[in-house]
Amino acid sequence: MTDFQLDSHTPKGSLEDRWTQHKFDLKIVSPANRKKYNIIVVGTGLAGAAAAASLGEMGYNVKTFCFQDSPRRAHSIAAQGGINAAKNYQNDGDSTWRLFYDTIKGGDYRARESNVFRLAELSTSIIDQAVAQGVPFAREYSGYLANRSFGGAQVSRTFYARGQTGQQLLLGAYQAMSKQINEGTITHHSRSEMQDLILIDGKAKGIVSRDLVTGKLESHIADVVVLCTGGYGNVFYLSTNAKGCNASAVWRAHKHGALFANPCFTQIHPTCIPQAGELQSKLTLMSESLRNDGRIWAPKNKADCDKKPEEIAEQDRDYFLERMYPAFGNLVPRDIASRAVKLICDEGRGVGHDIDGKKLGVYLDFAKAIEVHGLDAISEKYGNLFDMYQHIAAEDPYTTPMRIYPAVHYTMGGLWVDYNLMTSIDGLFAGGEANFSDHGANRLGASALMQGLADGYFVLPSTVSNYLAHQKPLDMTQSYPEAEQALQACKDKIDQLMNAPKPQKTPDEFHRKLGQIIWNACGMAREKSVLEQSIVEIKALRDQYWQQVKITGSDDTLNQTLERAGRIADFFELAELMCIDALTREESCGCHAREEHITDDGEAQRHDEDFSYVAAWQYSGNLSVPVLYKEELHFEFVRPTTRNYR
Repeated sequence: MTDFQLDSHTPKGSLEDRWTQHKFDLKIVSPANRKKYNIIVVGTGLAGAAAAASLGEMGYNVKTFCFQDSPRRAHSIAAQGGINAAKNYQNDGDSTWRLFYDTIKGGDYRARESNVFRLAELSTSIIDQAVAQGVPFAREYSGYLANRSFGGAQVSRTFYARGQTGQQLLLGAYQAMSKQINEGTITHHSRSEMQDLILIDGKAKGIVSRDLVTGKLESHIADVVVLCTGGYGNVFYLSTNAKGCNASAVWRAHKHGALFANPCFTQIHPTCIPQAGELQSKLTLMSESLRNDGRIWAPKNKADCDKKPEEIAEQDRDYFLERMYPAFGNLVPRDIASRAVKLICDEGRGVGHDIDGKKLGVYLDFAKAIEVHGLDAISEKYGNLFDMYQHIAAEDPYTTPMRIYPAVHYTMGGLWVDYNLMTSIDGLFAGGEANFSDHGANRLGASALMQGLADGYFVLPSTVSNYLAHQKPLDMTQSYPEAEQALQACKDKIDQLMNAPKPQKTPDEFHRKLGQIIWNACGMAREKSVLEQSIVEIKALRDQYWQQVKITGSDDTLNQTLERAGRIADFFELAELMCIDALTREESCGCHAREEHITDDGEAQRHDEDFSYVAAWQYSGNLSVPVLYKEELHFEFVRPTTRNYR
């Protein structure tokens, strides 16, 4: 364990000039010298592919790794609804400052001002970059790029490609990356998962990877390592994340000294298809863009909950978001909408399937929108989303309201990074959802794509170059004992997983139990006594896991059970830290709703005098006794107030 002072390296001066001045102050590597440096990028979703393509085009030698069979299958494709940018094409009062303010406020004043303003500032360049790549954004009849609204904003700033925005943006980044692969500046490894981080003299200088087809472990050395491996929502077992999404890369970096920031800040998305059965393993997102035209309601009377929605008269429907938050209506931020839906279902006014004796669902209704705009217009906007819903729920959303319920979707927590996106480990950077930097306690809709591409195309190329300008290139012909030690440690961990003393249960059986514990303790509502009990239960279940996990097959071939087992082992450790973090934060803010700190009208009750900080946790060698470092948040340009969307 290392004792050190947290320094975010946030620049001073006027907010709008900070990034420009900071870029000028950064050192650069001359084009002739760039080919002497080697960079590893782990994860090739939007942030990773954009960073790799940019660094490769600059002339660096880049190695990329993803566990999918192609970068095109990264979970970035699941971001359906759009990407925010302060272009103000609608002439409705948008600006960089308004996007900055909405993002700070939406995150409940738990993010750095400088990082968020940079994000808002770069948003316009992202759209220009994507258009230049040929990303097929929706356009108005005139040919101008179209916009729609998302939660937490009263302007239309979201650019979209029907309901496939993430996929289309990823294809743009992928083709840029493919160009560099063809030119030889990027060497890509698909079906290859990071197992551990290699430190040389305390600096990140490589990784150990496992070939998921052959089982071969291999060490890779570089001058700098960039992690763009996404979030940890699958710790809950049920989430909208792809089943392969995991926290292993960032967690193993954390155990080498990288601080983990705000782990309890996990976003619950209000518009997901509800759970249909207790053995279900995956949930599906319905884009937030649907809240532009869909109206959310529940029966006013419990007696109507078993009726078909078309049998419930208009006067017996409670359009509760419009009632509770008239200024924003159905477009309140995700954390607020999710808590409102939970409140309705807790009152016994939910609809749909019974899960543990409770109906978990409300209606998202498009009848009014179809009446006003016509079926063709709604189909043009949302047709692929409606098709997806019909395939999963076997109901036609054009004639029957969708059923929705909140589910885990995104994680605002992640590796602590400074303004340059470098973690507390020298030479280890983190981009996109893998870091904590921009969204505070709640991410506004359509901001994930914005952050991933801002980090990948515009921030990391400058800050990684600055780091390398201060480093002498590693000798790639030399053997490093640290690499051999890391390789052996990975072999030992795999052997331990494969040879549990009393193998009885599959990894997924343990994961399902863990998910239930962490959802009840650290989901939409948190309570001191429940968190304390859950920590005890997580530790006991983790001990049982290492004794009883059963992994069939061998480790020298394709073995998806082994893959999942390693990831779930990391989830067990992360889950405890999430509960410790939630227990320590004696306030409610954004997604973090402590039952002891809720106002009389059901809103989050922050305690800025005590908790206006980033909680950055250090691994101490004992999972149950992490060390807390606090990065105090200072607000020079925005005054923290109680969020009001009424």
